[in-house]
Amino acid sequence: MGIFQSFVLAIKSLLNNKMRAFLTMLGIIIGVGSVILIMSLGNGVTNEVNNAFESMGARTITVTLTGRGSTRTFSEEDMFECIEKNRSTIPAFSPEVSVSMVSVRPKGWNENLSTKVTGVGEEYLDVKSYDVEKGRFFTYVDCAARQKVCFVGAYLDSTEVYGGNALGNTIKINGEAYTIVGVCSEITDATSDTGSDNFVYVPYTTAMRKLTRTSTVSTYSLVAADDDSVQPAKQILTNALYKAYEDENAYSILALADIMDIATGVMDTMVIVIACIAGISLLVGGIGIMNIMLVSVTERTREIGIRKALGAKRADIKIQFVIEAMTTSVIGGILGIVVGVVGAQNVGPMLEINAVPSIGSVALSVGISVFIGVLFGYLPAKKASELNPIDALRYE
Repeated sequence: MGIFQSFVLAIKSLLNNKMRAFLTMLGIIIGVGSVILIMSLGNGVTNEVNNAFESMGARTITVTLTGRGSTRTFSEEDMFECIEKNRSTIPAFSPEVSVSMVSVRPKGWNENLSTKVTGVGEEYLDVKSYDVEKGRFFTYVDCAARQKVCFVGAYLDSTEVYGGNALGNTIKINGEAYTIVGVCSEITDATSDTGSDNFVYVPYTTAMRKLTRTSTVSTYSLVAADDDSVQPAKQILTNALYKAYEDENAYSILALADIMDIATGVMDTMVIVIACIAGISLLVGGIGIMNIMLVSVTERTREIGIRKALGAKRADIKIQFVIEAMTTSVIGGILGIVVGVVGAQNVGPMLEINAVPSIGSVALSVGISVFIGVLFGYLPAKKASELNPIDALRYE
């Protein structure tokens, strides 16, 4: 008997015992559906994390100079010289001076505004990939002359104080008036005072002299030319800083791409672990298939005896039962794929996750279904093929 005939017999056997066949497949359906659903949700979360890092600037590199363990320094001029020699790898950089404990009050307001003030250089927008909505950003002259100018986020421009006309107005920082020379394009949500659009940038030299009273820059933000340039850029910075300090503890270099790789790795590991836990039901489903096939062998002992008496070989009997078990498993796997895909399409939106089943997870599920059918169908098939024809014919 050929494989096709065995397949036809397997389908007939399943149709003759629909409820038993469905209950046998249930473990496979739940297992495959759970694996696909979990992997789809995991892929969706991973993509969300990657997109979040991309929006933050995956090619961004932050250099922090602590000076710990060294009496040497690394000035803005030193950093500028280093970048100028490597513009093809690091096209933009900016000193970054965080200003804390500062009062910000728009002209005409009687109370301070809750916002973040940061001193930056003229290339900062290139580092952050922000766009100018109105006006302009800082120039080299603004930084060199320590001008009292500022660049604000879309939130400040949209407040009732400015009503979309912040450009050219003034804002008081620690009691001194700063002219708003530019407004940034909306980044996330211009109506939220806690979002990325609520900020005030001033030239870093102005921040150092008038707001923080510091003489050195300890933080720099840089951007690599492309994803492949992140590690070379880090190496360039490491070489320059180690040459200056001769102590690795005097500085730190952090790339968002490294954090993204770590986060993605953790997510992938979690998805695999959870999918393996869900996959235990596949093992249970396989045991169920083996159990039902053993029962089927017992029920069809007389049929096996007749077939052997008519000349069927052991291999024919073995193939018949293996194919029957594999067919049960594959049909269960296909139904499980449908359950998993439908589940991902419905559960994903509920969790605000773009859960899209991958071709890899579907192919893996089909492969596992076939493997389980062969693995757990072999023992019953072997038992059936080894039955003595005479004893089988006498079986009642």
